[in-house]
Amino acid sequence: MTATSEPDDSFHVFDTTLRDGAQREGINLTVADKLAIARHLDEFGVGFIEGGWPGANPRDTEFFARAQQEIDFRHAQLVAFGATRRAGTTAEQDPQVRALLDSGAQVITLVAKSHDRHVELALRTTLDENLEMVRDTVSFLKGRGRRVFVDCEHFFDGYRANAEYAKAVVRAASGAGADVVVLCDTNGGMLPAQIQAVVATVLADTGARLGIHAQDDTGCAVANTLAAVDAGATHVQCTANGYGERVGNANLFPVVAALELKYGKQVLPEGRLREMTRISHAIAEVVNLTPSTHQPYVGVSAFAHKAGLHASAIKVDPDLYQHIDPEQVGNTMRMLVSDMAGRASIELKGKELGIDLGGDRELVGRVVERVKERELEGYTYEAADASFELLLRAEAEEGRALKYFDVESWRAIAEDRPDGTHANEATVKLWAKGERIVATAEGNGPVNALDRALRVALEKIYPQLAKLELVDYKVRILEGKHGTHSTTRVLISTSDGAGEWSTVGVAENVIAASWQALEDAYAYGLLRAGVEPAA
Repeated sequence: MTATSEPDDSFHVFDTTLRDGAQREGINLTVADKLAIARHLDEFGVGFIEGGWPGANPRDTEFFARAQQEIDFRHAQLVAFGATRRAGTTAEQDPQVRALLDSGAQVITLVAKSHDRHVELALRTTLDENLEMVRDTVSFLKGRGRRVFVDCEHFFDGYRANAEYAKAVVRAASGAGADVVVLCDTNGGMLPAQIQAVVATVLADTGARLGIHAQDDTGCAVANTLAAVDAGATHVQCTANGYGERVGNANLFPVVAALELKYGKQVLPEGRLREMTRISHAIAEVVNLTPSTHQPYVGVSAFAHKAGLHASAIKVDPDLYQHIDPEQVGNTMRMLVSDMAGRASIELKGKELGIDLGGDRELVGRVVERVKERELEGYTYEAADASFELLLRAEAEEGRALKYFDVESWRAIAEDRPDGTHANEATVKLWAKGERIVATAEGNGPVNALDRALRVALEKIYPQLAKLELVDYKVRILEGKHGTHSTTRVLISTSDGAGEWSTVGVAENVIAASWQALEDAYAYGLLRAGVEPAA
């Protein structure tokens, strides 16, 4: 179905994640994936969603058929992508042009050659015939009631080689009725000042409505997109999280955030910008790629502060070290606790965790020193908030750790058998609620066996632990020692289905480091569940 309300047509946010973004190495979208992403993009409020090339492959053909039946687009219009007709025929006779009509999409993007050498070497036709291919295809589709955008492929390289011909392609498309002519930096080699100068000149010389499509091969795709807007472009083509061929495309999220927050343009429906972080991460989940932690605006580290100097200033006024309020894009400020932390970092982190330190300078000082001592040993608390909170609560209780159980001993055995099979068994002896418990379990490795043994020992007393699941496990050999004598740091991420937390352990033995992280993970899980610690 088409969008229920006509968007403001003065400025277009055009997303091509489902077509250009899907060309990224490692992304393989099913039709179900494409439908899910389309829903997220429509919810975000983009004006146009380019769904793929119907007729070119069965998957895209099926996507268009299902999208129009299964998605009630509230904000976006679905766009079909294709090419101008082939040389030596007509648009009406060209089967791939007919497939664009058959897709049912009311908006069509045509890719056209605008670099003279590409016309002669790739299309193997004349420059004049290429112009006629553009005119014929645009006018044919416009005559069938379609809105038409034309992507001038390799435009900037073509402009550098033959500016007059590149502009002639723009005039041919615009003159035939194209709603927007998009200038494409297909090879991604341009810089912002170059983009701005060319777009301004083409706009002045042709009078066409212009758009921009920038690849990120110089790391400038977002800057190039905004430079084109500065020069008069009113249509930006982007992909979610910058997905795309080679190093990617202009990233939709920083482009939109800049337009709304820096340029003052409302390019999304009211209130949609606050959904940006959630939408970014949701799409990353669909394509099965870990969200970039350091992505502008939406990364979990985008508003994370580590240096003590920063924290001191943020305690006075967060705007002193943040260019926007993170809530504007649905993100949050985070204080990272490390050996660089000062008193302000600890106080702010305590507040973030819901622990009122009450201005207790002695307590804060103890925590600062404890963190620095532990990080010197190899612990890292910026990546293990749960372990830090347990440490902070222990110090707040004057050194008494948050205890739900006391471990008497644990043992893990890895056995290599003569028949080539392997066995891993762990035994845990502990005290919980006045009861001594001995539990043994097997696992697919010694750490898994320990995890299972700990569950066997505790789940009858603490049934809340049944919800806990280990979701990530990382091991790092720390600097300073080498080989099998190295100190090991283990980070464990655990989930209870409602949230996720990380814990850390450090020891010369990888199993011992893992055990520390597991103990913290279970203690924190019980804390989250509201279980009172042992007396």
